[in-house]
Amino acid sequence: MASVPPAQSELISADQPQSDLVLALPKGRILQEAMPLVRAAGIEPEAAFDDPGSRKLQFDTNIPGLRIIRVRAFDVATFVAFGAAHLGIAGNDVLMEFDYPEIYAPLDLKIGHCRLSLAEPEDLAREDDPQSWSHVRVATKYPNLTGRYFAARGVQAECVKLNGAMELAPALGLCPRIVDLVSTGSTLRANGLREVAVLTQITSRLIVNRAAFKTYPDQVGGWVERFQNALGAADAA
Repeated sequence: MASVPPAQSELISADQPQSDLVLALPKGRILQEAMPLVRAAGIEPEAAFDDPGSRKLQFDTNIPGLRIIRVRAFDVATFVAFGAAHLGIAGNDVLMEFDYPEIYAPLDLKIGHCRLSLAEPEDLAREDDPQSWSHVRVATKYPNLTGRYFAARGVQAECVKLNGAMELAPALGLCPRIVDLVSTGSTLRANGLREVAVLTQITSRLIVNRAAFKTYPDQVGGWVERFQNALGAADAA
């Protein structure tokens, strides 16, 4: 039997130390709400994390063996599902859209509150009867979630995938209706649109890779417990 080259032998050695755990955090508004919980759990990222001029995407922390990556909100679930990150924070809109079986979401962090809503132009909404729909054409960032919602109601949904500027779709004739995240509704109103249905309420969750949870139960489970304690302290405050 051929001998294993030294470099490969080092990689597969039983004495090889465990790789760092990676926590994936979403860019944008949710990050601002998430960081108090992250810090309450005892995690303090390196200074570059809070430097708006920094181009870094991964960061050391005060915890040996724990790194943070900062990625688009939609990508957090993908990094965790494929094991590139072991833990993350993601909205349940993303979790429902991708429905990765590799992801376990043990904690609702009660941040990032918004809703996923169906909206249409005001003049259409005044005359429209959703009960009469058999087919709808919808612009959305969530084609899978939207398709399942309408299928459960016996409506065939033709979903046009957009990643932003959803409110332009009805005005420019792309789609008469949209499904998008809504917080205050001000953007819809500014573009002459009205909510006509709420598909689901959204909050952000702590998510973990199932295989990592089994492989490193003490480390990954310990961070789940820390976040649970941080959440309990925040609720009690």
